[in-house]
Amino acid sequence: MYTTYRIKANEIDKRFLDSVKAQFKDREIEIVVSEYEDETEYLLKSKENKKRLDESLKDLKAGRNLHEVNLDELE
Repeated sequence: MYTTYRIKANEIDKRFLDSVKAQFKDREIEIVVSEYEDETEYLLKSKENKKRLDESLKDLKAGRNLHEVNLDELE
């Protein structure tokens, strides 16, 4: 079984730990902790990326530079 929890560190409490214990019972588990970074925030960190994304959004809203993709051809 594979489960992903996304939770703020200060929200980890006894209730959370009890729920993990109840879900996995006596099975051995591995806990990996990593800092979560929102994909949009990550992409907007770079000025060049932000500029390209803003231009793409303007094009999309104006109906410019759009490309059709035939999903059947991708298979």
